Amino acid sequence: MTHTIGDFEQLILLALVRLGPDAYGASLRREIEARTGRTISAGALYTALDRLEARGFVASRLGEPTPERGGKRKRLYTLQPTGERALARVYESLRLMAGGVAARLRPVKD
Repeated sequence: MTHTIGDFEQLILLALVRLGPDAYGASLRREIEARTGRTISAGALYTALDRLEARGFVASRLGEPTPERGGKRKRLYTLQPTGERALARVYESLRLMAGGVAARLRPVKD
């Protein structure tokens, strides 16, 4: 079984590493948007999270109801070992490919 992950999935998994085991949809969205400047739709995020969960890369569970959410429960996401390994492979590949090219790249300007 292949464990390749696309760019958007990589961003989600990286956000999960940063946020820890109690990450939820809105916090993932904020983290990705803040770090990439990219606008993320809730629909795209939850579709990708469902796909990652089906592949065993993340697990989800319902948190406790909170008064701030009118008694609604948040779905909390946790990076699984399979997802961590897939992300580590991608990260290492990018690190190896990017070695020495920084000097040849122009800085990105907004």
